[in-house]
This record gives sequence, structure tokens and C-alpha cells, in this order.
Amino acid sequence: MFSIPEQFSNATKANFEAQFAIFSTLTNKAFEGVEKFVDLNLTAAKASLEESSATTKQLLSAKDPQEFFSLAAAQAQPSAEKTIAYGRHLATIATSTGAEFSKAAETQIAETNRKVISLVEEVSKNAPAGSENAVALFKSAIGNANAGYEQFTKTAKQAVESLENNLSAAVNQFSAAAAKAAPVKK
Repeated sequence: MFSIPEQFSNATKANFEAQFAIFSTLTNKAFEGVEKFVDLNLTAAKASLEESSATTKQLLSAKDPQEFFSLAAAQAQPSAEKTIAYGRHLATIATSTGAEFSKAAETQIAETNRKVISLVEEVSKNAPAGSENAVALFKSAIGNANAGYEQFTKTAKQAVESLENNLSAAVNQFSAAAAKAAPVKK
């Protein structure tokens, strides 16, 4: 049987370790997302440079102004499509990184909550007589904090879904506008 100060000492140590674990996990997820973002931008920059070079060569080889403007107009649709694809890929990276971030945080927080509840149960078993009201109040506070966290999590997930839907709608509108603005090929 442990004494209450020793239980709190062990709980404090476990809490510190849990906080360090969640910090490490979330930092790793953030770096993975940044790594994907940097890779996407490097790939896009390389492709853009290659395409710009090829387009410039085509435009410089035009024999008259009409051919020059025709070639320039023909580049509008593929450029718009590439921009849309880039936006979708970027949104996918952001969404997946956010989901991984949320999942890691939820897992770590659930484990911490389990440990806190376990500690409260253990301490309440060893609490001195007459402290039942204080223990009940403490348990109620923990229950309210957990309920608040669950509501926050639900609201955050709804906000992310709303953002994803709005982003998707914006990309679709941009796609439709780009398709209408593209020159009609004969």
C-alpha cells in the first residue's frame, strides 16, 4: 500500500512522461507534414521550371504574333489544371497531417485521463474518513473536464470537416471557372 504523497509523486512523474510523449509524438507528426509539404513544393518547382523552359522555347519559335498568342492561350488550361492539382495535393497533406495530429493527441490524452482516473480511484480508497465530499467534488471536476474536452474535440472535428468541405467547394468552383475561361480548341 502506497502513501498518498508517494502516489502523487508517481502520478506527477507519469504525467511528465506522458506530456513528453505527447510532445514528441506531435512534433514528429508536424515534421512529417512539413516534410511532405517541402517535397511537394520541390517537385512542383522542378516541374514548373522544366515546363517554363519548354514553353519559352515554344513561344520563341513562333513565326508570327498570331501563333505566339495562340500558343500562350493554349498554356492557360494546363496551368490552371496543375494549379488545381497542387491545391488538392496540398489540401490532402494538410488534412492527413491534421488527422494524424488529432489521432496522436487523442490517444495520448485518453491515456493520461485513464491514469488520472486510476489515481483518483486509488487515492479515494485511501482517503481519510469524512473526505467523501471532497473526493466526490474532485471526481466531478475531472468528469466535467473530460466532458469539456470531448465537446472541444467534437467541435474541432466539425471545424476541420467544414474547412475541408469549403476548400473542396472552392477548388471545384476554381476548376469550373478555369474550364469556362479556357480557349475552345478547334
